[in-house]
Amino acid sequence: MPSTPHVINQAQARELLAQVDVPQILRKLFRDLAAGHAVQPAQQLVEFPQGAGDFINYLGVLAQDGVYGVKTSPYIVREQGPLVTAWTLLMSMQTGQPLLLCDAGELTTARTAATTVVAVDALAPMNATHLAIIGSGKVAQAHLHYVKSLRNWERISLYSPSLSDDAQTVNLLKSIEPSLNIVDSREAAIQDADVIMLCTSSAGPVIDPSSLNKPALITSISTNAPRAHEVPPQSLNDMQVFCDYRLTTPGSAGEMLIAGEQH
Repeated sequence: MPSTPHVINQAQARELLAQVDVPQILRKLFRDLAAGHAVQPAQQLVEFPQGAGDFINYLGVLAQDGVYGVKTSPYIVREQGPLVTAWTLLMSMQTGQPLLLCDAGELTTARTAATTVVAVDALAPMNATHLAIIGSGKVAQAHLHYVKSLRNWERISLYSPSLSDDAQTVNLLKSIEPSLNIVDSREAAIQDADVIMLCTSSAGPVIDPSSLNKPALITSISTNAPRAHEVPPQSLNDMQVFCDYRLTTPGSAGEMLIAGEQH
């Protein structure tokens, strides 16, 4: 058996992802995890010397598929702004040989958005009608793509401060969902929302749940910045909190870490 893995670049990954039902794959993965057919250890954070950044390793085993793997994602500090990349290596549990090396940027975006959508499908009321999205980047676009048909949304509002002079992204968002309502403020987006998706790269709070005028399901993805969080950690005391994996997420999610230590 050849020991050189098949290499998939970003463009190829994007093309392949468009051909599969990513949320349904995530549902199966979570069921396998619950049934003990998969293993997902805690993520491993390694800091670079002299504050030059860090990298995080995400490990996993899919026993029924006979593979294990690791995604490694660096956060590289640069003068022009931080650089984040990600690559996934898939290995055979039978031969011990590498099977696949894949640029995981597209995988990460799709997996993040699809995981959120699986959560929304499980937790949002069936009669939810108003969806709010904060953010407009690739991850926000993927969230919009996967969630737009999940409920009978009467209104989908989106706010991002960068959209005021970015007609290209506005057009791209509209091509994903023509009825999308792009608003001028965070407050306008989240007012009366049943579901609020936070899809930002912010290292600090984006909204304060205590300011909402009605109960809402809030989803948050966070980013690679140390202890990044999109809601104030103290707000978790007044909320029902769900995470993707109870055994490991509280030890890695920024708002949960801070809430556990300080609140």
